[in-house]
Amino acid sequence: MADAQTKHHDYHIIDPSPWPFTGSVGALIMAFGGIGYMRYLSGGSLELFGIDWASPWLFFIGLLIIFYTMFCWWSDTIKESHEGHHTRVVSLHLRYGMIMFIASEVMFFVAWFWAFFDASLFPGEVQQVARATFTGGQWPPEGIEVLDPLHLPLYNTVILLLSGTTVTWAHHALLHNDRKGLISGLTLTVVLGVLFSCVQAYEYIYAPFGFKDSIYGATFFMATGFHGFHVLVGTIFLLVCLLRAMKGDFTPQKHFGFEAAAWYWHFVDVVWLFLFFSIYVWGGWGAPIH
Repeated sequence: MADAQTKHHDYHIIDPSPWPFTGSVGALIMAFGGIGYMRYLSGGSLELFGIDWASPWLFFIGLLIIFYTMFCWWSDTIKESHEGHHTRVVSLHLRYGMIMFIASEVMFFVAWFWAFFDASLFPGEVQQVARATFTGGQWPPEGIEVLDPLHLPLYNTVILLLSGTTVTWAHHALLHNDRKGLISGLTLTVVLGVLFSCVQAYEYIYAPFGFKDSIYGATFFMATGFHGFHVLVGTIFLLVCLLRAMKGDFTPQKHFGFEAAAWYWHFVDVVWLFLFFSIYVWGGWGAPIH
């Protein structure tokens, strides 16, 4: 009987889980609530079944469900690892999943770069809408003062490059079972991530153009804003890894959670370099600096 229960393969058949269902419900509620939230902000209404859903509450309820699902689902994954279910094949497939997720994120940013280069390379092109009326036939558009790329943007570039160095240091320390180096490297990376977000927020507050002012502002804030959101997510990811490292969860042999966070952070670094040179340096070339 005991021999019949012995596992003779490298795959792990997970127990029935409620988290895909709760995540789907949370996403649906958050999407519907997001529409209601936007209607609320614009002073409109969203009536369904005789009820006006134009309020922020439904969106945040869905967001809380998503957060709860993420916490429980990833907790189950960590538990499975501690129970020895993450065999060599399972670990490899987890890495494949993370690689595909980052590839999908790359294509997400390709869309925003596409929008930016379409507007900047063809500022005078007239299509169904007269684009020249939005740009004055030039890029950056007439009347736009741009941010100095050698000021806060360069400062943030140095911050992210340093954070890439510290997370690599932490990974190297983990592989050599240096617990103190792992914690120190992760702590510095989290601090640098928070500092980047603070500088980005300061830059947004004092930017000389707004989101709705021009196509320049729209493409600038969409591209850099989504990157800033990814920095925030990556910082939280690394903070969780720091807390797990303090508990002793990671070993030189088993540390996929940290490895995934490091890959994600390096992805954020590379995207920022493209943003810095494309939008801040090349995209603002020749325009008056604020």
